[in-house]
Amino acid sequence: MAIPVVAIVGRPNVGKSTIFNRIARERISIVEDTPGVTRDRIYSRGVWLNHEFSMIDTGGIEFADQPFMTQIRNQVDIAIEEADVIVFLVNAREGITDADERIAQILFRSHKEVILAVNKADNPEQRQDIYDFYSLGFGEPLPISGTQGTGLGDLLDAVVAHFPPEVNDEDDQSIKFSLIGRPNVGKSSLVNSILGEERVIVSNIEGTTRDAIDTHFTDETGQEFTMIDTAGIRKRGRVYEATEKYAVMRAQRAIDRSDVVLFVIDGADGLREQDKKVAGYAHEAGRAIIILVNKWDLVEKDTKTMGEFTEKLRGQLQYLEYAPIIFVSAVTKQRLKQLPEMIKTVSENQQRRIQSSVLNDVLLRAVAITPTPNVKGHRLRVYYLTQVAIKPPTFVVFVNDPDLFHFSYQRFLINQLRDSFDFSGTPIRLIARKRK
Repeated sequence: MAIPVVAIVGRPNVGKSTIFNRIARERISIVEDTPGVTRDRIYSRGVWLNHEFSMIDTGGIEFADQPFMTQIRNQVDIAIEEADVIVFLVNAREGITDADERIAQILFRSHKEVILAVNKADNPEQRQDIYDFYSLGFGEPLPISGTQGTGLGDLLDAVVAHFPPEVNDEDDQSIKFSLIGRPNVGKSSLVNSILGEERVIVSNIEGTTRDAIDTHFTDETGQEFTMIDTAGIRKRGRVYEATEKYAVMRAQRAIDRSDVVLFVIDGADGLREQDKKVAGYAHEAGRAIIILVNKWDLVEKDTKTMGEFTEKLRGQLQYLEYAPIIFVSAVTKQRLKQLPEMIKTVSENQQRRIQSSVLNDVLLRAVAITPTPNVKGHRLRVYYLTQVAIKPPTFVVFVNDPDLFHFSYQRFLINQLRDSFDFSGTPIRLIARKRK
């Protein structure tokens, strides 16, 4: 299921970025950073009242030497296109301006859910003197203060109340997978080759695909698949390469809906820095991952080329050491017939459950192989290991003190789990809790 998107829009200097940062840093549980993952500043992922959502900040635009309203319109148009709920931010100190009214007209025509927030209402008088803002036509304006943080809880309550209803897709037995990667690595060509038909437009112009496109098909064994082709994720550039920035958001939403992610790399160009960031989105989301090295037909090869490429790739993508690598060609369809079976395998691994008794046998052997660390005279003691979730497989290990559970020993136990069970293609989460 796609995670709702919230966009903060408004004219310059109303405090959009302040509100965005205030919410992100204080009011919302942010997903932890993962090595190799770099986030664009205009995006944040968070949770309010058990509702997870993505947030877009459309602020931070310079207007020098450019038409004022043209820039505002570009910002609002893009945010409207992507958002499920829009927070329309105005300034309590300045009152309603012509720009506010023109933005309001645009938002009316969008037919999206709009919450009107009156920022910089820092004192009781300003919080009460907001009646003029009713004339914008979005119902009751909510007074807030980005500098003080007041009113943000009421604002977020209103936002999550307007989220689209959750769709129950439990009856859908298909394996959902998406193709992600920077532009022009051949994702659309791979879609067409896998399906054997011209399903999407193929072009050598970077960024041709803008939207996620779902395609359903069944393999020879009767397994159903839903393939989601996403827009290429382009490196951040000029401020108004806006459609490319929002293509990142589309790709993130496609990843959220996927069971398996096919991370596509251009074999002829090799791995770029942006590739690591693209893969980080899927890794952080806990999705099963297969690395596709596309355009392998264009690479001059000898008997060592594939092994050397694999070794180099593993060194550059250490946090994806669990992901299988397959060298393919959308043009010649080399090895593409292997993909459905690989997707099924990593999907099954992502849903694998292990009995607690078996897990604790592995834990006992692991501790016998490598005793727990001793930190400043205090030894870590591990008592029990149990699985608490799938997609990705998530385990809780009960210990005497979680602060003694060093990341190196965590990595050791994860490797022991991988050696004992087939978790290829899926990340593993291991959480330390103090035994009561």
